[in-house]
Amino acid sequence: MRRLFNFIFGAIIGAFVGAAAAILLAPVAGDEFREDMRERLTDFWDDLQDAAQDRRTEMEAQLQDLRKPE
Repeated sequence: MRRLFNFIFGAIIGAFVGAAAAILLAPVAGDEFREDMRERLTDFWDDLQDAAQDRRTEMEAQLQDLRKPE
């Protein structure tokens, strides 16, 4: 469990460092960069919601299978 926590913590720190580097080294203007990031975050959020819905559907199907009398 501790290894998993350390991995997740490292991934979060890496994401922040990567985001800071991207902002500082971006070859585009601030407004254009912000708009691009807004689009990417919107796409990511949509993908995340789709994945969550797909997983929920799978889990509900598994639950129905478990509830079937034999």
